[in-house]
Amino acid sequence: MPQMPSLAPAPTIVEQVYRTILDAICDGRLPPGERLTQESVAEKLAVSRQPVGQALMLLKQQKFVSEAGRRGLMVAPLDRDFMRSIYELRLGIEPLAATLAARNATSADVVRGEAIIAEGKEAVHANSIPELIAADMRFHMYLYELSRNRLFVDLMEDLWNHLRRAMREVLQHREYRKAIWVEHEQILRAIAKRDGDAAAALVRAHLSHAAVNVQVALPVVAEATP
Repeated sequence: MPQMPSLAPAPTIVEQVYRTILDAICDGRLPPGERLTQESVAEKLAVSRQPVGQALMLLKQQKFVSEAGRRGLMVAPLDRDFMRSIYELRLGIEPLAATLAARNATSADVVRGEAIIAEGKEAVHANSIPELIAADMRFHMYLYELSRNRLFVDLMEDLWNHLRRAMREVLQHREYRKAIWVEHEQILRAIAKRDGDAAAALVRAHLSHAAVNVQVALPVVAEATP
């Protein structure tokens, strides 16, 4: 029998509902504190309550949704401690990823990185926060991919949606938008020169700056009363 191309499975209703709610949370269309019920979400999405309930349960496990006392569920507030933990993790693994990227990058990889830098600069010029967030994610995932360590990619794919939420707050400051892409370009230059030590040091400084800015930008959230 001749070989046939495999088909990617279509997303289930639960996956579609999950992605729709998650994107609305990360894009800010569902702000922190917004109440979520199975009934209201199901009505808006024109689906039954069952897939909505499953999607909300998964989002709660991933800390995008939290308990709201007797009010049921709500969009979780941005948690400073949780974001600090993410940046501590990134500071542990991303300099290593940059070192490996400098070792592994081909000429074609560098060209691809330059295209991402160009997209980021265009997003700065356009003052588009959604495009800036998307380009920033592409650049950092590019570093993980160049490391050739699949665990880095899988781990950070799970955490980047939390970072998307925080970056919406940080990127309100226009000067910082420009600084991010200056730092990205410096990292790419070090990778292109195969200077792993310089790439790691630049990534470490970049993440340290970002961690400080996230802590400053995130609001202090009072403890919710049940």
